[in-house]
Amino acid sequence: MLAELSPKLSVEIQRAAKLLTNPAPVCVLTGAGISAESGIPTFRDKQTGLWQRYRAEDLATPTAFVRDPKLVWSWYQWRRQLVHDKKPNAAHCALAKWQQMSKANHQSVTLITQNVDDLHEQAGSMVTHLHGHLWRNRCHDCGTPFENEVEALNSSKDAIYFDDELITCQHCGGYIRPDIVWFGESLPMQAWQTAEDAAASCKVFISIGTSSLVYPAAGLAQLAKQNGATIIEINPNPTPNTVVDITLAANAGIVMQLLIEQIDARS
Repeated sequence: MLAELSPKLSVEIQRAAKLLTNPAPVCVLTGAGISAESGIPTFRDKQTGLWQRYRAEDLATPTAFVRDPKLVWSWYQWRRQLVHDKKPNAAHCALAKWQQMSKANHQSVTLITQNVDDLHEQAGSMVTHLHGHLWRNRCHDCGTPFENEVEALNSSKDAIYFDDELITCQHCGGYIRPDIVWFGESLPMQAWQTAEDAAASCKVFISIGTSSLVYPAAGLAQLAKQNGATIIEINPNPTPNTVVDITLAANAGIVMQLLIEQIDARS
């Protein structure tokens, strides 16, 4: 498959694979681009249908939920309908395979995601979520986790319901919301600590489907760079990020399959 790519990209993939064959720690950060290859819309995509007059940035905020909880809850139920049947793509599967391979090679591959879907988990990866989980809920007021039919995603997607009626917390009476980090909210401390530790100790940092320009996640690549890591970006539309050492300008599904094949062959 390497022969089908441009000579420059083929060389860069082999260069990256050579680095990744070393059993030194690796930190991988994934963003919306990797899930877009599975058909999941990104926040940058224009809203459709009944939601086309709204901007995602105006709905995914605590202020919006307090002002109109029914509107925000309905929007998330609609988003859940959009993604509930989506499957992991070749990039998700390659990352999961790499994590399995790394155990035998005594290599640490820490996977961090900015995405709220569960495609990494479906593929079999161990992943840390920075921005929460689309399929989990909690009380907006007291933070208590809430489980109902939506949580059935973990066992049977056929059991999910998408009722947009508001639900109240059995502990305090507050409204239930998605367990997602909204604009203006802090990242979960434990997840962020895991990400920082992995970035600071890795020898190679890989950014997949994300610009690495938006903070605080953008700080991970810089932290890795400051600690001597090589930075690899996988993105069909490379970003003007000055910390990147190797740019693999193609879809993650193509690049990750080739990388894993190369790593496996060199091991």
